[in-house]
Amino acid sequence: MRIGIVCPYSFDVPGGVQNHVVDLAEALIGLGHEVSVLAPADEDSPLPPYVTAAGRSVPLPYNGSVARVTFGPVSTARVRRWIARGDFDVLHVHEPLTLSLSLLAVLSARGPVVATFHTAITRSRALTAAQGLLQLVLERITGRIAVSALARKVQVEHLDGGAVEIPNGVAVAKFAGVAPLPGLPGDCGPGTGGTIGFLGRFTESRKGFAILRDAFVALARQRPGLRLLVAGPGERDELYDYFPPDLHDRVTFLGLVSEPDKARMLRSVHVYVAPNTGGESFGMILTEAMAAGAAVVASDLDAFRRVLDGGRAGELFPNGDAAALQRVLGALLDDPARRAELVACADQVVAAYDWPVVARRVLEVYAAAIEATDGRVMDQEWAGLG
Repeated sequence: MRIGIVCPYSFDVPGGVQNHVVDLAEALIGLGHEVSVLAPADEDSPLPPYVTAAGRSVPLPYNGSVARVTFGPVSTARVRRWIARGDFDVLHVHEPLTLSLSLLAVLSARGPVVATFHTAITRSRALTAAQGLLQLVLERITGRIAVSALARKVQVEHLDGGAVEIPNGVAVAKFAGVAPLPGLPGDCGPGTGGTIGFLGRFTESRKGFAILRDAFVALARQRPGLRLLVAGPGERDELYDYFPPDLHDRVTFLGLVSEPDKARMLRSVHVYVAPNTGGESFGMILTEAMAAGAAVVASDLDAFRRVLDGGRAGELFPNGDAAALQRVLGALLDDPARRAELVACADQVVAAYDWPVVARRVLEVYAAAIEATDGRVMDQEWAGLG
């Protein structure tokens, strides 16, 4: 099968949707399919051989964060050329309601279109002001995928249709088979040490880093060997401003990390903490931490609760409650048997998220979309964006 996949967000900046697209493409290639990916990226960016760069992106506020997207007449022409060259059996776009390449690809497509919705946001402010365009995009989508029950609920209640729920995948082997960083995770005896991990933009309030900071500072006063490992964008000095000076030597900042180094980072902690306060429809980092063999502690967001099988594969704490997080972490760091129990359960749960398993479910949606169009070519005439 010839498959075209469109990512709306720039490959020059790491992100969950970008990682999803890369892992899906590689899983499909591994299953014997021909895959091409189109994504915003500078022409000289280092990209996998199956990715076509669609040009430089611009920042756009989206879902409490900033997305880097590409839009406009030049982007439209690039999308149309890529689609014409690819002659795809199916076009798979991600986040088609974002003002970026995915929306342009839907409007330019002439065959079956499958769309994956990652977030639980109903629509962007820009598209709210363009209801006609929104409806045109939705009408041209042949099959819909939602990565979570919450994202699917949005489809049913706000976007006039259902969706097949297929979760984000995780390349289990990439996380389970790597070595930890030198000297980590270290000892974790009762009341003494342990290494806690966090990955994300620590300055973004919805990631909840300040909650983890408060819990860590309180625990560090009680546990002289406790360490915190932080990875993600940001400035080292700004991170250390979050902590008392006497604890700086117990906080290690890795900055932005590559995918291989992310796996090593997750293999280097006793407990991975996701203190996010909202805006999450799935929780990909949880599946990655589970695959890496870390015990997981997460805020009790609905999306996180579902990934952690209701708390069976990871501990949950009340959203925003730093004191509760401190108690949960302290108990877990003191209880190696409980950590081992969580990791063993997580191994079973995460197997359902392994990319070869997930990719086969996506292929079923492709087949249904192709059958639904029955070889019909869609009318490509549309106005206002060309």
